Amino acid sequence: MRPLPGAPGVAAAAALLLLVLPRARADEHEHTYQDKEEVVLWMNTVGPYHNRQETYKYFSLPFCVGSKKSISHYHETLGEALQGVELEFSGLDIKFKEDVMPATYCEIDLDKEKRDAFVYAIKNHYWYQMYIDDLPIWGIVGEADENGEDYYLWTYKKLEIGFNGNRIVDVNLTSEGKVKLVPNTKIQMSYSVKWKKSDVKFEDRFDKYLDPSFFQHRIHWFSIFNSFMMVIFLVGLVSMILMRTLRKDYARYSKEEEMDDMDRDLGDEYGWKQVHGDVFRPSSHPLIFSSLIGSGCQIFAVSLIVIIVAMIEDLYTERGSMLSTAIFVYAATSPVNGYFGGSLYARQGGRRWIKQMFIGAFLIPAMVCGTAFFINFIAIYYHASRAIPFGTMVAVCCICFFVILPLNLVGTILGRNLSGQPNFPCRVNAVPRPIPEKKWFMEPAVIVCLGGILPFGSIFIEMYFIFTSFWAYKIYYVYGFMMLVLVILCIVTVCVTIVCTYFLLNAEDYRWQWTSFLSAASTAIYVYMYSFYYYFFKTKMYGLFQTSFYFGYMAVFSTALGIMCGAIGYMGTSAFVRKIYTNVKID
Repeated sequence: MRPLPGAPGVAAAAALLLLVLPRARADEHEHTYQDKEEVVLWMNTVGPYHNRQETYKYFSLPFCVGSKKSISHYHETLGEALQGVELEFSGLDIKFKEDVMPATYCEIDLDKEKRDAFVYAIKNHYWYQMYIDDLPIWGIVGEADENGEDYYLWTYKKLEIGFNGNRIVDVNLTSEGKVKLVPNTKIQMSYSVKWKKSDVKFEDRFDKYLDPSFFQHRIHWFSIFNSFMMVIFLVGLVSMILMRTLRKDYARYSKEEEMDDMDRDLGDEYGWKQVHGDVFRPSSHPLIFSSLIGSGCQIFAVSLIVIIVAMIEDLYTERGSMLSTAIFVYAATSPVNGYFGGSLYARQGGRRWIKQMFIGAFLIPAMVCGTAFFINFIAIYYHASRAIPFGTMVAVCCICFFVILPLNLVGTILGRNLSGQPNFPCRVNAVPRPIPEKKWFMEPAVIVCLGGILPFGSIFIEMYFIFTSFWAYKIYYVYGFMMLVLVILCIVTVCVTIVCTYFLLNAEDYRWQWTSFLSAASTAIYVYMYSFYYYFFKTKMYGLFQTSFYFGYMAVFSTALGIMCGAIGYMGTSAFVRKIYTNVKID
């Protein structure tokens, strides 16, 4: 009998399918299990309770490991590696839906050195973290008696695991078996596993880790409402003042145009029209200025996209997913940086556009990597899990050079070609106009210092919730609030910088570019000052590593926020300045 056409290909495909199917097993990556299938208990990190970021490998304490063969864990995402996730196999034999009666899995031979290590951990309130099917579990190492003379280790891990169908939906740990730490003794470590059916849906299994009473407190709602009312008031005030004032200005300038030359010379000319020949003069240090504006626009784009993704997807359910998403989005939005920075630099007559592109591309990565590199030295000295591996450093550098830089180049070329022509509504005078003396509160330095107060006032309550979720043990999940706060921040920042710029131009001072940027960016100073208050009055952090980690990364956060606010303020003010000078007749 002659075989059908294509039969050898079909047979080969069927054979390949038969080879693959038996090996396709469900595991923690698919979050589905078959009865009696292995469930892995990963030991992550251990560290002092009050210093959330000061973590060490679980087995850096002299815990013993179970008898089962070890399974190696590789960092699956860049975020995992950067956040110090150090998963090590516990060695405990756990199978899906199979109860385990209390059993000893290993024995600690407690000499003086090991006892001292445990005593130090108990004195500093060390806690440890474990994972089962990506669900985090926390436990305390031990406790001291009331007098602080005797120390006890919890030796019995009682696990209760809830399942719904073929999925794990709940894990609870109870620490029992308190044993006094006495040198030159043997301590037996034991565990038990109890499986129970649960009605919790798989999609809702992380709800128990959230804290609605904290994040959806009435104070949170009130702060959003308060900020929203501030926006309405500020927008109304700005609109009313500027519209009435500008209408009077336009009327006065129109009246002056009807005068003859003699009357105009005798008249008392003043106001923002007098600087029309200098208002579009390039800013000082245009290369740095355009790089900051481009970086700020990119940070805003990253913030907006990441918040939208976090609102759609529950990023907190996967380890390191928020950081991985932010890195990916930052790299993908590099053309935004190049476009706005490159086009602004071209409009200001800059010729060293390649240098500007490099500075714009590496400004934020250099700041973040420089801070991380400094903190990494301290982490290595402490042997902390937060020490970034060399391979991860190489991966970040490759992203910078082979993804961010080329995309930034594309954006720069597009920006220079599409919107790089200086199409200002007024000609720029060849000779700069002298800036007259003015009252002290109209000086750019004073405007810069005062400009960040209102934007900070609109976000400082939200800063408390964000700080608490990052530096304490809360999972931030109310990204709708964060989106509202971002919109409010943008509106308040633009309104404040427009008012500041109007007063500055009315005083016949045309140095508005840097003033608008820095008056909005000064929000960062108030945020960083607030971080000092939060550190000393809202936390119990201590030690060189945690302190340097806190203030180092708070400086990075505040600087990035300042650059973003500065770019938003400048872009809004630039549109305002162009609008008012377009609507007035210039001789």
